[in-house]
Amino acid sequence: MTISETVSDSLAAAQRRSRQIEREIALGDADAFRILTGDRPTGHLHVGHYFGTLANRVRLQDAGAELFVLVADYQVLTDRDSVGHLGEYVTSMVCDYLAAGVDPAKSVIFAHSAVPELNQLLLPFLSLVSVGELQRNPTVKAETARSRQSSVSGLMFCYPVHQAADILAVKANLVPAGQDQLPHVEITRLAARRFNERYGATFPEPDTLLSSAPLLLGTDGGKMSKSRGNAIELRATADETAGLIKRARTDTVREITYDPANRPEVSSLVLLAALCLDADPVSVAAGIGSGGAAALKRVVTEAVNEKFAPLRARRAELAREPGYVRQVLRDGCEAARSVATATLTEVRDAMSMRY
Repeated sequence: MTISETVSDSLAAAQRRSRQIEREIALGDADAFRILTGDRPTGHLHVGHYFGTLANRVRLQDAGAELFVLVADYQVLTDRDSVGHLGEYVTSMVCDYLAAGVDPAKSVIFAHSAVPELNQLLLPFLSLVSVGELQRNPTVKAETARSRQSSVSGLMFCYPVHQAADILAVKANLVPAGQDQLPHVEITRLAARRFNERYGATFPEPDTLLSSAPLLLGTDGGKMSKSRGNAIELRATADETAGLIKRARTDTVREITYDPANRPEVSSLVLLAALCLDADPVSVAAGIGSGGAAALKRVVTEAVNEKFAPLRARRAELAREPGYVRQVLRDGCEAARSVATATLTEVRDAMSMRY
């Protein structure tokens, strides 16, 4: 069975399992889950990240799940020729995590490059997955098509296996992800299953906690992106936010409605306001009515600035304490390395590679 067939066949099962996991979390059983999640530090995080992943991470952490948050610095190179402003983006990302509510007393924030044991696991895992399986991975196909490079690097090609090493190095049993990331988690489950079959029970086969994260468009009507200059960054000031929203694309229809299929730019702004106000987007649109784009943008600006004012205040304090932010990351790297070292030792024992 191919990876694509596996993903297709398992989507309904993943959805059922996600619903079951959410019920378990609601019943107070979140401490049964160790979660691995993270981001590539290719730019500054934005409001799409907050509503897409950050708020959910904090929810799971506060419910009692064990949370590992990866700053995937090595994976910056999957589709780039250099690391660019990596140091700046890493510090900025950790500031955003902390300001959003990720608590270093409860959760572990760490970086690829500081945990060599994790990266060593890539080698045995590569032996468990075929070239054909990687070539057929739909997410690799899509990311390769969007790549900025003239040719596909080996790191891009092996990206799903590196992600498997991320997850299994800390023995995570739950990975929050969107449907488009399900093929990556299936590669992880495949690697875990094959390792266990060949060398003995060592790894969990992690479940996917499927995300229902809303899709927010950038101010240019395209996908909101760290690197496209079309996003409202978490670190933005109130005035910067107002300026970005003022330039956001809308349409020529004065009556404001929530119709994502036919009015994507307008609907994305309505949805952003609704998320900030914890309201129904249809009701938000109805409240604006015939006020037109100007009224819509005014409502969105006020909602975003009010919602993120506390986070931005915390973030500004953190930005003035770079030593503390770096120490949080160093402490997290040390904690993650301890877990990954134990995992690597177990792998070497299983493979008779302890000399």
